Amino acid sequence: MLKDIALVLSGGGARGYAHIGAIKVLVQHGFNVTSIAGTSMGALVGGIFASGQLQQFEEWILSLDIMEVLKLTDFSISRKGLVKGKKVIDRIKQIVPERNIEDLPVPFCAVATDIMNGTEAVFTRGNLFDAIRASIAVPTVFQPLEMDGQYYVDGGLLNPVPVNRVKRHEGDLLVVVNVSSPIPYEKRNDENEHPPERHHLKQIDLIQRKLNSIIPSRKDEDIGIFNLTNKSIGTMMRRIADLTLEMHHPDLSIDISKESFSMYDFYKAKEIIKEGELAAEKALLQFATYTAT
Repeated sequence: MLKDIALVLSGGGARGYAHIGAIKVLVQHGFNVTSIAGTSMGALVGGIFASGQLQQFEEWILSLDIMEVLKLTDFSISRKGLVKGKKVIDRIKQIVPERNIEDLPVPFCAVATDIMNGTEAVFTRGNLFDAIRASIAVPTVFQPLEMDGQYYVDGGLLNPVPVNRVKRHEGDLLVVVNVSSPIPYEKRNDENEHPPERHHLKQIDLIQRKLNSIIPSRKDEDIGIFNLTNKSIGTMMRRIADLTLEMHHPDLSIDISKESFSMYDFYKAKEIIKEGELAAEKALLQFATYTAT
């Protein structure tokens, strides 16, 4: 028997691939997703699922190695951000045809931040990819999306787990997938079965040097400006997420440790998706035990 759920997907960079694994397990266990709200990578995965193309998207990201990920990274010397973000969105459009949010088979909303006004922007209508691009624009990394004279950045700045934005239906369950949970991380034995080749590691080192050249740091500093900024933003987002979940109690919470993978491990799709599957199975087992008592 199907059980309707309102699904909320958090931000978390590459760890957001875990949303794919969690969704697959939920569907396999007979849950019916009736609405989705997502922030950042949660908006990306949620929007693609709502469009009915998640399997095709998964197949694509599983085919990417480090070099192919790097080719999708359009670096810029703009002071607005290091990555334009156009290449990856254009490539996803080849998999998921453009459409408006209001035409999706599953109600969906993406959360972004209107950075000039300091207000939350909730996209429930209009172009799907504009909403996704706005929501994933991590400050200092992705350039903001400029639209109608406004600049939009990552929704996680104000609402990293948009529980209050998902459309609810009578009798549904509220399910949250948090890929930046402060829980301890237990490394699996099957991880790193295929470590990056040496020449790929050199490419990553080149990127790091490029970042350092754009945003230099003093040699006597323990942490550079780029890392400091991103760690500060990440800390703020996680604290807001914790407070949000204390206020809104989901019926089912699927938690993936913030220590499990880096925000930039986009070439580890297989391992991250598996992490989402395992977390969902664990949460469902606990949920079944709790509801049975």
